[in-house]
Amino acid sequence: MAVYTEVSDEALAEFLVQYDLGEATAFKGIAEGVENSNYLLRLTSGSYILTLYEKRVRREDLPYFVALMEHLAQHGISCPVPVPGRDGTALRELCGRPAAIITFLDGLSARRILPEHCRLLGEAMARLHLAGTNFTMKRANSLSLAGWRPLFEASAARAHEVQAGLADSLVEELDRLEADWPQDLPTGIIHADLFPDNVFFLSGRLSGIIDFYFACNDFLAYDLAICLNAWCFERDGSFNITKARCLLRAYESVRPLSRPELAALPILARGSAIRFLLTRLYDWLHHPEGALVEPKDPLEYWNKLLFHQGVRGPGDYGLD
Repeated sequence: MAVYTEVSDEALAEFLVQYDLGEATAFKGIAEGVENSNYLLRLTSGSYILTLYEKRVRREDLPYFVALMEHLAQHGISCPVPVPGRDGTALRELCGRPAAIITFLDGLSARRILPEHCRLLGEAMARLHLAGTNFTMKRANSLSLAGWRPLFEASAARAHEVQAGLADSLVEELDRLEADWPQDLPTGIIHADLFPDNVFFLSGRLSGIIDFYFACNDFLAYDLAICLNAWCFERDGSFNITKARCLLRAYESVRPLSRPELAALPILARGSAIRFLLTRLYDWLHHPEGALVEPKDPLEYWNKLLFHQGVRGPGDYGLD
């Protein structure tokens, strides 16, 4: 399970005294997710998520995430919202970790991705980007271009354990990305981690988006590139152009892409592939013995990178 910090019954009861939410009737660790410790918390007032923020989430970034979720919810985006305690404060401390109780969203993540899921996602992502337009707080993307080289160097000496010659290939790709990365695309609030397990569906509609703990200010089209990688490849590694077309056209029905954004999609998709390849490579090589969370295969994103290296333009993603 994705539970790094165990919470005792006594610690939970003491924590809940700070809220007016009633008593706990059920408390269970949640398997999904790899960054924080999450629990399903059922109280006499309803269902919630208890999140303990682990080491990869910086404490100083938490006010940004809390304010962003509140802002998006106020602007019509279905997302969880941190619940304030009796003193009006949402961020608290539990078991030596920053912690918050978050509202519960109904729905299920899609286990088998269909083109309709991609269409609904494209519309929702565009609405999220528009809703973030007047959000005033700023957070740089620590896992964008400037962060990739240091992340690679933390794993380079052992990259051959995953695949022979991987380090040399990654150096070549990083050199190319650093030379060709776009400079002047439209920017704003992006989710930056819109994987299928962070999007809920219910009764044929998209019911909510969760896990905003990588959200930041970056190129809006980079969020699309992340989703091309996360939603539009089949389990056998093949790229599904129908899903990509549904995603991109639905996005454009709400927020049209500029010509430079369309032209940049291939290099942005390569950057997205490198970002997740490198974080998975680091986790694979530095996996603590006895950890409850299994690391994900970095080579899945190496294979996606190879596809994007051969893309000639937006047409290869289903756009005319």
